[in-house]
Amino acid sequence: MSYALAILLQQQELTPEQAAAAGTAATVFMVIYLAVILLIVASMWKIFVKAGKPGWAAIVPIYNLIVLLEIAGKPVWWFLLMLIPFVNIIILAIVCISLAKNFGKGAGFGLGLLFLSPIFYPILAFGDAHYQPQP
Repeated sequence: MSYALAILLQQQELTPEQAAAAGTAATVFMVIYLAVILLIVASMWKIFVKAGKPGWAAIVPIYNLIVLLEIAGKPVWWFLLMLIPFVNIIILAIVCISLAKNFGKGAGFGLGLLFLSPIFYPILAFGDAHYQPQP
């Protein structure tokens, strides 16, 4: 969005009303973006607590993925696979499906966790799902 605004500024001068509208739009976008991030972090915190892990782990980069792997019942060394481009997408899909199964949900719910995280993580966190690790 800022790149397009920079090009627009190079091509012509903005009127004060246009500049104010652009600033307002950018502010609204940023507030919504931060609200979605806050919702996902709060949801992960609640999921970690439901699984018997410390909730604060949801806000620590890298460590939150390690805890997520533990909750999903996957080996911790899979974190290294998450660093490999394209492989990380497959690993994350497997982890999301395993996470869903450990909370009594199906593979479809796990794909929802992968593709529609802002919707499915709060459902898992604040719903009635209970952590039941699969062998």
